[in-house]
Amino acid sequence: MKLFALSSLLVVAAAPPLLAFGDKAHQVVTDRAIDTLPKGLRPFYKTHRLEMPTLALEGEPPAESTDRRFAIDRLQPFPFADVPHTEAALKAKYADTGAQAGRLPWLIQESYAKLVEAFKAGDKTRILEESDRLAALVTDLHNPLALTDNADGQKTEQHGLWQRFSVKLPEAMGKDLDLNPEAAFLLDKPDDHIFSMINGTYVWADNLFYEEDIAHRGHSGYGERYFEGLALRAGRLLKERLSKAAGEAGSYWYSAWSAAGRPELK
Repeated sequence: MKLFALSSLLVVAAAPPLLAFGDKAHQVVTDRAIDTLPKGLRPFYKTHRLEMPTLALEGEPPAESTDRRFAIDRLQPFPFADVPHTEAALKAKYADTGAQAGRLPWLIQESYAKLVEAFKAGDKTRILEESDRLAALVTDLHNPLALTDNADGQKTEQHGLWQRFSVKLPEAMGKDLDLNPEAAFLLDKPDDHIFSMINGTYVWADNLFYEEDIAHRGHSGYGERYFEGLALRAGRLLKERLSKAAGEAGSYWYSAWSAAGRPELK
């Protein structure tokens, strides 16, 4: 695989992580999520896909925020069986520690509720904008680094890992970042499903730290050869996570439409 060599790939020092994935990953997931939808919903998104902020010709990246993560291993060890499923309960149980972990699950809950209301109102602009935001949040939740206190590899001497895996690797893989999502399905309990996604993502964290460490061995920096190795070592993991995110994003759209009574859309 031929990867481009640009100065942007030379990550010397990473800024504090704000988004779990970069623009490229969000665009690919949102686009493929449309293909996962059932016949009653897919034509609406197909027709108006370029009106979604992420997919617009002059696309807008998701708004940056330190809330778009959830370092759940600050709270308790995997499998996180006793982590509360509401923000109020989490704050009551963990006080400041819970607040410092991030708000990603609650942002998803809030966005889903807003999308249901947008469908009920039949407001095309709101539907597309909130669908775009919800897909971005669900995508972020599928990044193992968004769920750990070692988000930037700072605890394993892999400083800058956030930027390299979440932003630079999707860009470097280009057309090789082909996704294979499953069909969207109806979520019985959308709020609780978030925590199923968290567990399904977190289990990949150790794999990612290991594969990136192997990819960097023998390299003094982070240039083209490093990213070729990272694509070989962690590219499959990245595609699996983004494919899963596309199917889950479609499922949240489908479930919100269903919760709103499956209104006719044009």
